[in-house]
Order: sequence, then C-alpha cells, then structure tokens
Amino acid sequence: MTKKRGGIKAQQRRAGWIFLLPATFMIAVMSFWPMIQALFTSFKKGPILNMTMAEPWYNNYARIFQDKIFMTAMGNTFFYLIIQVPIMLVLAILLAQILNNRDIRFRGLFRTMVFLPCATSLVSYALIFKSLFATQGLINQVLINLHIIHENINWLGTAGTAKFVIIFALIWRWTGYNMVFYLAGLQNIDYQVYEAAKIDGANGWSTFWKITVPLLRPVIVMTFIMSINGTLQLFDESVNLTNGGPANATITMSHYVYNMSFGQGVGKFGYASAMSFVIFIMVAVLAAINLKVGDTRD
Repeated sequence: MTKKRGGIKAQQRRAGWIFLLPATFMIAVMSFWPMIQALFTSFKKGPILNMTMAEPWYNNYARIFQDKIFMTAMGNTFFYLIIQVPIMLVLAILLAQILNNRDIRFRGLFRTMVFLPCATSLVSYALIFKSLFATQGLINQVLINLHIIHENINWLGTAGTAKFVIIFALIWRWTGYNMVFYLAGLQNIDYQVYEAAKIDGANGWSTFWKITVPLLRPVIVMTFIMSINGTLQLFDESVNLTNGGPANATITMSHYVYNMSFGQGVGKFGYASAMSFVIFIMVAVLAAINLKVGDTRD
C-alpha cells in the first residue's frame, strides 16, 4: 500500500514538472537568456554587428559615473520616487479604507471610477495630460478664470512644473491600481475585529493605525516594492509628456537607456546594457531593503 502511494506521488510530481516545462522553457528563452546576453553585451563596445570587448572590461560601468546626463536622469528618477510613491500609496490605502465601508452606497461605482485611469492606455493618458497642461490648455484657462494666476504658465517647458506634471500624472494613473490590492487585503480582515475594536472604545484613527495598517503590512510591502520597481523603470511619461526636457531636466534613467540604444542613430548597446544592469541592481537593493524592513517574523 505504501509503495502504491509513493508511486502515485511520484507520478503526480512528474506530471507537475511536465506541465511546468513549456512555461519554464519560454521564460528561460524569452527572459533569462536575453538578460545573460545583455550582461555580456555590457562589457563590449562598438556597433551591434561588430562588437568587441571593452578595454578595460569594466569601461562601460566606469563611464556611467562620469556621465552627467545619467546622473541627472538618476536624480530625476529618485525625485519622482521619493515624492510620488509615498503620496500615491497613502492615497490608495485611504481610498481603499473608505470604499471598504459597508455603509457607503454605490461602492462598486466609486471603485470602478478610481480604478479606471489604470485601464487607460499609457500613450493616450500622457497625450491627454500634455494637452491639459499645454500653455493654452484647459488647466491654465481654469486657473486664470479663477484668478489664481494672471498669465499662462509653461507647465511642460519649465523644469520644476514639468516634474510636477509627471508626478501628478503618475499619481492619477496608478493610485487606483494599488487601491485594488489594499481592498483585497482589507476584505480578508475579519469584520468582527473592527466591531470588537468599537466595543473597546477605539475610534476610527486608532483602529486604522493599530489594526488596519499592521494587518495590511504584507500588502503594503508588496505595493511599495512594485511601485519602486515601476518608478525606477519610468519611461512613458518622460518620453510622451516632456521628451526628457527642458534640457534633460525631466529625463529618466530608462529614457536615457532608450536614447543610447535607439534614439541617436548609431546605438551604443554596450553602454546601454551597462546602464540597464545598474538600474537592475538599484531595484534589487531597494526591494531587499523593503523586504527586510517589512519582515515581521522573529
């Protein structure tokens, strides 16, 4: 009987591996092999069809830290990260808390409205924001009519305001996406926990900080890591809203990698690959820090 059970388990394991093999093969071919190739490319120089090893082999990586444009792009990216991610996640968790209330009517409609920006095409929403914040756009007209400003502001042509527009666009689009994760986490919390807190005299604020936030910590860590990952690879907004301008004041690291690869006629794929791996290391380090900080196990 024991041998029969062991044989069945072995067959189930083999069947599981058989089902996994096609997906594993595709992931290896389409993801991991290109990553390995890119790593080798990062140590090379020259045109794509005639690349040779750089001398010294770490030349592309050393060049990164002497590249003023990349340093600017890195500073811009981390500026977006530091400002946008906390605001977006706080708004997402507050909206999730509000829309998880059973007493609110039309909760489904409000949830859909908050989530809809996430379903919008990246290019479409960037073009809409570019139109709204144009010098003769709707935002300037509304502000002038409300007597908040007296002349049109060149939102996308000034470094400070252009960064603000990108941050505002990111918050508008991705808050609803993160809200869905928090809603799912809140719905897994037994409602009796909140009822018990009310009986004990806890108000809404203390309930939020002492019950909701601790129980949502795994979801918060996950969304924080995903948001960091997405922001460090930010591309569409920089390209479609400002094209990295004015004078590279809003360019991101991924945008600069694209420019080095495809945007300047002759692609510098070796240098672009080296920058990509530097971004990968940043993502990995920040993700590891977040996992360590968010780990509540003893």
